[in-house]
Amino acid sequence: MNHEDKLSTGIATSVPTDTVELPGPVGAAHARRNFLQLAGGAALMSLVPPGVRSGAWAAGSDAPEKKEVRIGFIPLTDCSSVVMAAVNKFDEKYGIKIIPTKEASWASVRDKLVNGELDAAHVLYGLVYGVQLGIGGPKKDMNVLMSLNHNGQAITLSNQLRDKGATDGASLAKLIAKKEREYTFAQTFPTGTHAMWLYYWLAAQGIDPFKDVKNITVPPPQMVANMRVGNMDGFCVGEPWNNRAIVDNIGFTAVTTQDIWVDHPEKVLGTTADFVAKNPNTARAMTAAIIEAGRWIDASLANKQKTADTVASKAYVNTDADVIVARMLGRYNNGLPGAKNRTWDDKNAMKFFNDGNVSFPYLSDAMWFMTQHKRWGLIKEDPDYLAVAKKVNRIDIYRQAASAVGVAVPKSDMRAHKLIDGVVWDGKDPKKYAASFKVRA
Repeated sequence: MNHEDKLSTGIATSVPTDTVELPGPVGAAHARRNFLQLAGGAALMSLVPPGVRSGAWAAGSDAPEKKEVRIGFIPLTDCSSVVMAAVNKFDEKYGIKIIPTKEASWASVRDKLVNGELDAAHVLYGLVYGVQLGIGGPKKDMNVLMSLNHNGQAITLSNQLRDKGATDGASLAKLIAKKEREYTFAQTFPTGTHAMWLYYWLAAQGIDPFKDVKNITVPPPQMVANMRVGNMDGFCVGEPWNNRAIVDNIGFTAVTTQDIWVDHPEKVLGTTADFVAKNPNTARAMTAAIIEAGRWIDASLANKQKTADTVASKAYVNTDADVIVARMLGRYNNGLPGAKNRTWDDKNAMKFFNDGNVSFPYLSDAMWFMTQHKRWGLIKEDPDYLAVAKKVNRIDIYRQAASAVGVAVPKSDMRAHKLIDGVVWDGKDPKKYAASFKVRA
């Protein structure tokens, strides 16, 4: 089965930027009945204190069209801002009630978004763009309302690989080159973030993720159980499942995703374009409530501890709070024994706010995922990267929501970063960038 066939099968498992405040009012005559024409109204509201402002958004002609919204999530630490928006009742400030809905797999999230069973979801950035481009499932116009978090994922290798001397990328490449057997690596969805981090890291070591190893798709909560019974040699997933593998003594952290790309984009608040067209005020209210929740989480260590205690419960992630909170606070241990054991405080651990730089839906972030889809042959032709990103990422709605919360927005829709292989991504020439990699489909 080639990687395109794998893509069509869905789940194949055995089991700091400068910021600027929003501008002032730009036309008091703008009609407030139509959310999509609220640019002037949003700017006017930016002059009103946030406490007064949120109440105004939730009333009158600005009131959310749908008062109760079902937001899907997968049991991962980075669902926290969706959960805490409901638990701390930030949603009520904006006239809605968020119902967090636990899902079993990313394929389930995709299907329920597309058919309308979910109004929105905590979802993989690359999954949204896969649906938009018609890969990894049905094709449908999608929207990204905000980014939920940066960083906080990892690649875990099994203790069996450790025993063979593979404890990092270089030693893993040497082991795989011996071709003693086929090695299997798992990601969580074919077009998703974890697949892209896994493929990028393997390729940076000179390992072709489709020719040199086998890759499979496994839902996040099933990763540890699958590694325990030997179904894979390594996996890329979000926390707390990497730390859970260490606690359960079945694997170790080879690399964090923030080591691959500092402050990388990760989960987003995704929905369909149809939902936003029909419920624009609701879309803005959801975004505002979750921005506020992310700001609250990152405000203090005590808030992070409370968040970990909350999301650890059976209703959400269903694991020990200590397994969640360690890496949420940036306290890492790689899980290796003896001299190779390393503990460190990671200032680039999972972030939910970072002065609004996390939640802003940068166009360059969206374009990066499409370049990787092209790199690995998931799409055959280069799309109009910028045009697609502008269509999907609803920066207009984000600006209005950020104004309601009193959050500054970045000066630019683009940002630049150097990844683990030294290659810089800045969004300027995505077609050239996608074709520039030595290891590609």
